[in-house]
Amino acid sequence: MAIELLAAFVAAIACAGIAMLLRKLSRGRLPKWLVPAAAGAGMIGYAVVMEYGWYGRQAAALPEGVVVVWQDQRPQALRPWTMVFPMTSRFLAMDTRTLAAHPGGADLILAEVYGFARWQGIDQALMVVDCAGNRSVRLNAQTKIDDAGVLTGGEWVPIAEGDTSAQAACKGASDG
Repeated sequence: MAIELLAAFVAAIACAGIAMLLRKLSRGRLPKWLVPAAAGAGMIGYAVVMEYGWYGRQAAALPEGVVVVWQDQRPQALRPWTMVFPMTSRFLAMDTRTLAAHPGGADLILAEVYGFARWQGIDQALMVVDCAGNRSVRLNAQTKIDDAGVLTGGEWVPIAEGDTSAQAACKGASDG
């Protein structure tokens, strides 16, 4: 975050420098307010590019076999422009290279998932996808599935519209 702040200042200084050069070349015919306006535009432009480009950079950096299965593009109240220009602020990726059938049944697939969110670390978890029921559950210390395939300490969650985790897990398990 500190590096991005420093880069925003550099963008502001660069744009202000270009505006100063344009003023000098025009022999002062351009208004003085152009310099701080250019600095502000450079800083805002850099911030917009970094915010909107974050998802693309993160998704492109995923290794082969790790696929994005869900994106959060909900409008954000503090960013009203996201109602017009949606922005991905979080996403979930599944490692299809490590998919395994649960001993409790062929319809239960174990998958490693990684949660990514802007300005946060990566959240790693184990998910069980029920291919027959189009539902899933994240496993943790309290949520477990025994060898018979019975869930304890948690609840199955229906796969949401736009979430392709069941499709990726079930297809990946049948391919492997």
